[in-house]
Amino acid sequence: MFSVHRSSYKYWVNRDRKISPETVKLHSEVRSIHKLSNGSAGAGTIASIATNNGLELTRYRASRLMKQLGLVSCQLRKHSYKKSATEHICIPNTLAREFNVLGPNQVWCGDVTYIWTGKRWAYLAVVLDLFSRKPIGWSISYSPNTELTGSALKMAFELRGQPKGIMFHSDQGCHYTSRKYRQLLWRFKIQQSMSRRGNCWDNAPMERFFRSLKTEWVPGIGYSNIDEAKYAITDYIVGYYSQTRPHQHNGRISPNRAEELYWNDYKSVAKLT
Repeated sequence: MFSVHRSSYKYWVNRDRKISPETVKLHSEVRSIHKLSNGSAGAGTIASIATNNGLELTRYRASRLMKQLGLVSCQLRKHSYKKSATEHICIPNTLAREFNVLGPNQVWCGDVTYIWTGKRWAYLAVVLDLFSRKPIGWSISYSPNTELTGSALKMAFELRGQPKGIMFHSDQGCHYTSRKYRQLLWRFKIQQSMSRRGNCWDNAPMERFFRSLKTEWVPGIGYSNIDEAKYAITDYIVGYYSQTRPHQHNGRISPNRAEELYWNDYKSVAKLT
């Protein structure tokens, strides 16, 4: 009646219905990764993290497992942006979307976003190293001014050991064009580059980072106060994003791992020369 062969039906009836230890381990790993990502990881991210942890998993199998376990990613869909071609009158767009750099501490980029903290908006400034897309400096305050962006830059400069020959790229916000901020860049001997007005694609890595932060980590209702926001965002930057989260730009490995591999290769070449 159902066009099923008798032997196939008997095989299905007598099949082993016990769950193997390997399946239990795989289910546990997928749940653990999804929880670690604060419910944001999709099939590709889960597959990459599991593989980096020594448990080989494809994104297609990860997708099936997510459906079986009732896990859903909270990532938002893509949307279109406006474009413009007006450069700053004094600071050109020197970077010109050359986002792929050869090593750490060559090009940094920065931007500011807003975070709800109970009764008012707080502002988050971040400095990103374009080589590995690793956040290396950040600061949060209630005022989106030069003090905020300068604090994030100082943190990056000190944590990176006061490197030389850096280019810093940002948008045309007043906290980046102010005399005080430009003097700080001059003191650190950092070359400044700026996006064209109203063109977010000129600073796409920063836009992508903030999108990841807000869709993967920040609650939909924000935080109850600024101290909670500081703790949670630092936990995301230092922990999940830099240490665990795979990045497509890095070949599906974390920013920390990408820089670790770079410096290992750098030391090997230095020994040979």
